[in-house]
Amino acid sequence: MSWIESALWFADFPKGESIGVLANRERTALSFKGKDDFVQVPIPEAVIRELWRLLEAPEARFAQLVFTPFGGKMSEIAERETPFPHREGNLYEIQYLAYWREEEDKNRMETEKYLKWVKGVYDFITPYVSKSPRGAYVNFMDLDLGKYLGNEKTKYEEGKSWGMKYFKNNFETLVRVKTSVDPTDFFCNEQSIPLL
Repeated sequence: MSWIESALWFADFPKGESIGVLANRERTALSFKGKDDFVQVPIPEAVIRELWRLLEAPEARFAQLVFTPFGGKMSEIAERETPFPHREGNLYEIQYLAYWREEEDKNRMETEKYLKWVKGVYDFITPYVSKSPRGAYVNFMDLDLGKYLGNEKTKYEEGKSWGMKYFKNNFETLVRVKTSVDPTDFFCNEQSIPLL
């Protein structure tokens, strides 16, 4: 499917729905929080059963866990050959997605229960995911990993907190490329590659 069709799928619209529905705020009034991980060891059956139980919680009524398999040709490409390093050794990626109705977002207590649920699932699966650093996929921006705050740290120091999780050892190469190609930091967002 195309990317825009996948947006319909993630928003839980029926197959074949027109992409025009995305322009209708009444139909798409869901708030969202997501995290992701790279799973490196088989998850025991008892843990899978507990994940199912967690998905039965009231705050998980719109939640999704998406498992994306890795391996095959992907594992044959060296980490340093592309910015995306999470290749060999990863069985799959897991995305933790919590959604809730927009009207619940107006009440901080309501919102907190969904945020707590997704964090709880993320913490629960910790023993089975990549470590040193725990990995994340840059296309699923996770501001919990950090963002530019402009405090006492330099952009480089701040950027390293999420850059290593997204790009592992490729982070330093990407910083050098960014410094060379975009020395004025024109292409900058909350989690962009910093300059040296």
